Amino acid sequence: MKVISACLTVLLLAGTVAAQAPPRVRETVDVGYVVVPFVIRDRGGRPIQNLRERDVTLLVEGKPVDIDMFAKVGDAPVSYTILLDGSGSMELSGKIDGARLAIQELLSRHSDGDDYALYVFSEGEVREVVPFTSSPSEVMTAVNAVQPYGKTAFFDALALMPDRSLLGNNGSRAIILLTDGFDNASNLTGQALTDLIAGVDVPVYPMGLRPEVAAHPAARQTTDALLDVDVLRQIAVGSGGRLAVASQPDSLIQAIHEIQQELRAQYLIGFSPTGRGPVRYRTIALQLPGRARSVQVRGGYRGTEPPLQGRSDAGK
Repeated sequence: MKVISACLTVLLLAGTVAAQAPPRVRETVDVGYVVVPFVIRDRGGRPIQNLRERDVTLLVEGKPVDIDMFAKVGDAPVSYTILLDGSGSMELSGKIDGARLAIQELLSRHSDGDDYALYVFSEGEVREVVPFTSSPSEVMTAVNAVQPYGKTAFFDALALMPDRSLLGNNGSRAIILLTDGFDNASNLTGQALTDLIAGVDVPVYPMGLRPEVAAHPAARQTTDALLDVDVLRQIAVGSGGRLAVASQPDSLIQAIHEIQQELRAQYLIGFSPTGRGPVRYRTIALQLPGRARSVQVRGGYRGTEPPLQGRSDAGK
């Protein structure tokens, strides 16, 4: 069995962003190996943690695929890349305080081997504030020193993070993005970001922290308060995560607990594309035992044909 690293992405919605020129979605570059992280739940919503390889069938475009890796993440250490929105809208409605509370909760649940890096984005750039470290206190000190200002380019910033997360020491990785998702400065469009994230093995968990709004908002309420999270929902569904929106900072504590529980309950399956056929986006699905009520899995991968079961000549 091949051992391959996994990535988990968490988005905590809380501010506005700006970043460097984003990478483009590339149709001509194939992936060397496809990792498919997934979490399954029973009818009570609890993660199923005793799954066997024979219980799972991976489908690509509706056809069964031969896999050569099946593993459970369990209590393996995690490398967390924290991407904090440092733009001006973070100052509104206590969102920066909520973001700090969420990061503090994440750091307080440190396990042996976990490490963390902190990036802050605002005014057209992403800055590495703390390189990967095993010291939670170093990260928290830097988070508390952030002073929000400027515009938001959250799409551009998120697009850079899958590569940055590879700098951590652990095979299991998490990208924690804290932003309100209100983008007013990116070069990358929301759809292009969705396409890019769907092509990599990074489950995205958007968590939104925003103020409560009335059924009929007053004219003085800002567009920030009325944020549309459709793009974030698309990113979550396409990458195998799920969306949560909180109107109170304390709600983020429970959300952090659930995310870390899911990370520890993750399974990984993988395969090598055949190199045959065109490089394009190919949809992924799973067939699971009857006790499985729901599954979180990435929507697909970008590459050549998979090794189909019973077909040694796939793609010829």
